[in-house]
Amino acid sequence: MLKKQTVWLLTMLSLMIVLSVYYMTSPDSDGDLAYNDQNEKASEEASSDEASSPDKPKNEGDEDEVDAEAEADVGDMSNRGEDQLFASIRMDIQDERSEMKDQLDDVVASSTASVEEKSKARDEMNQLNEISKKESILENSIIAAADYKDVLVRHDDDVVHVRVKETKQLSNSEVVNIMQMVRDEFGEITVDVVQPSED
Repeated sequence: MLKKQTVWLLTMLSLMIVLSVYYMTSPDSDGDLAYNDQNEKASEEASSDEASSPDKPKNEGDEDEVDAEAEADVGDMSNRGEDQLFASIRMDIQDERSEMKDQLDDVVASSTASVEEKSKARDEMNQLNEISKKESILENSIIAAADYKDVLVRHDDDVVHVRVKETKQLSNSEVVNIMQMVRDEFGEITVDVVQPSED
């Protein structure tokens, strides 16, 4: 059973990660504005240089370097977006379950709730803790099995959703292995394996 301090610490760490990613990608931050101003000045200087020397031949290698840098930037943005997506989903799950646990705590502590209601609330709390524990075990097991970049497992009613972050497309055998690992942990249940697109 996770202690409240551990849940609080994980929530704070997740929040810090999301805010850090948001700050780095936000166009409104001062650092980004300064960086953009410098880029504008540099591009103005470059364009004035080109205008003053129109006969200067272009180097094809330079264009290739620019294309490679642009592709790398797109890849970095894609990875950053996926990282932010995974962190955001994890935070949403934690917030939702913390809220549910608080409501169940209120029922257990209530003086007006019946013994049966309190017992049911305790069972649901235990079930939530068990689900969280199994999700965590599965994430670690799936990552360890094939060295994926990241894995997010979310139990939702009668379906277990598995998101796998990986540069290459998952093979059919990998998907089958993941589904089997989920069923080994949760029993016979519908498994939805998703791989975020690289676009």
